[in-house]
Amino acid sequence: MTPLLTCKDFLRELSDYLDESLDAEVRAKLEQHITECPNCWVIADTTRKTIKIYKGMEAYTIPGDVQSRLMAALERKMAAKK
Repeated sequence: MTPLLTCKDFLRELSDYLDESLDAEVRAKLEQHITECPNCWVIADTTRKTIKIYKGMEAYTIPGDVQSRLMAALERKMAAKK
């Protein structure tokens, strides 16, 4: 018997699922999960729609000070994980 996929497992694979870069077996497990889990279905559907909206937009350059703060926050977060 195949072990059940958890929501955490689904979320871990969501990006690859939406990019359609998974092998058929993993994709089938994810699709089975979202037919049984309304919360994960909403997450997948909303994320897919959001990506579709933003793909058609021009790139936006963030102000330098915002970029500096963002990079500093990311560096702190990465350092905390080590």
